[in-house]
Amino acid sequence: MVIDLQPIRRRLQRAEPIKLHGQVTRVVGLTIEVLGITASIGEVCEILVPGEEQPVYAEVVGFKENQSLLMPLGELRGIYPGSSVLPTGKSLTLPMGDHLLGQVLDGLGQPIELPQDGSFDPDLGELYPVDNLPPNPLQRKRISSVLPTGVRAIDALLTCGCGQRIGIFAGSGVGKSTLLGMIAKHGSADVNVIGLIGERGREVLDFIETDLGPEGLAKSVVVAATSDQPALVRLKGAFVATAIAEYFRDQGKDVMLLMDSVTRFAMAQREVGLAVGEPPATRGYTPSVFALLPKLLERSGMGLKGSITAFYTVLVDGDDMNEPIADAVRGILDGHIVLSRRLAAKNHYPAIDVLQSVSRIMPDLAEPLHMENAGQVRDLLATYRESEDLINIGAYVSGSNPKIDLAISKNRQIIDFLKQSPDEYSQYSETIESLNQIVAGGS
Repeated sequence: MVIDLQPIRRRLQRAEPIKLHGQVTRVVGLTIEVLGITASIGEVCEILVPGEEQPVYAEVVGFKENQSLLMPLGELRGIYPGSSVLPTGKSLTLPMGDHLLGQVLDGLGQPIELPQDGSFDPDLGELYPVDNLPPNPLQRKRISSVLPTGVRAIDALLTCGCGQRIGIFAGSGVGKSTLLGMIAKHGSADVNVIGLIGERGREVLDFIETDLGPEGLAKSVVVAATSDQPALVRLKGAFVATAIAEYFRDQGKDVMLLMDSVTRFAMAQREVGLAVGEPPATRGYTPSVFALLPKLLERSGMGLKGSITAFYTVLVDGDDMNEPIADAVRGILDGHIVLSRRLAAKNHYPAIDVLQSVSRIMPDLAEPLHMENAGQVRDLLATYRESEDLINIGAYVSGSNPKIDLAISKNRQIIDFLKQSPDEYSQYSETIESLNQIVAGGS
């Protein structure tokens, strides 16, 4: 006798399973202790607040004895001992699609302000996880084409490739965000994804209106998780921006990911780690910070079809280029651009110290003549810097050293070449031609 089980299956599919609610037992700082739920790390839970239409969302970040430790993805206001907690059974996901272009999102991927024309529909697109694994290293295509940035110092002496990951290292107030804006405005990528993580709220509108402009915003997605947001929202902002870039890369597009800054991301993870009881290690940073950095940074780069060219800013503590976060990030990325406070004090912008900077991909991309000329310009800059004190006090006698004489005669021309205003754009071919003229021309 054959029993038809289809009606039973349909009933089971329509049935709503009993959902096990937990309750808040204690809140310490930003850590919420919950009793009575079974949820995995990274799972999103809803905390029901009386009188509020929307629950407070929180994510499971750890466990303590028989309790789950959650951190909020929003404000804690309204939560009290005994508040009902409901696990959703899933981690954070976002609907991805072309409807994201031109939008400004918060750290959880929701529009900060819904457009008046109704162009944004949160139900559009396909659900895409925020936390993804980096691509298989054997399935990454090799970087084979130059990515012009429009910035002469970078294109000439630190040539970047399509799919490369570069760090911009500097102390506060030296011009990281301005340089990032120059690259965003003049970049040739199909899609720009800009992650403003832990930065000033004032800078968000400035970046959109001044650096991007209407044309730039039309092909960009901005994710802004400002410094006043909870630590977990700042963390998620970095992952949301990376996930959006991954989605467009998987569509076969060349994406430029600009993130400002990785240091604020690391500080947010330090807050989360300390809150759940991790021991502080190097300069107060917890071990999870150094485990999480490669998981974020390795997700960009070349894929099977498209590419993500990533520029990450790193705020170095006390202008110490060897502080823990800067040192860890420099070891992961494919190149680093160092901005110098000494150059900025001389009104030299962008304040790129080309002698401390390097692009690991440049030898594979640049033409032999380009590499030779770039090497000669670096040599002239290094020679002048070594003898600068003698030259400035008048102790150097012209004719004593032909190499120093040549460095002195070329120095003004090189400095003028490396200086560039934020609104100035330099074609790649013109940049290389100017570099050739510096080396080939007379004094």
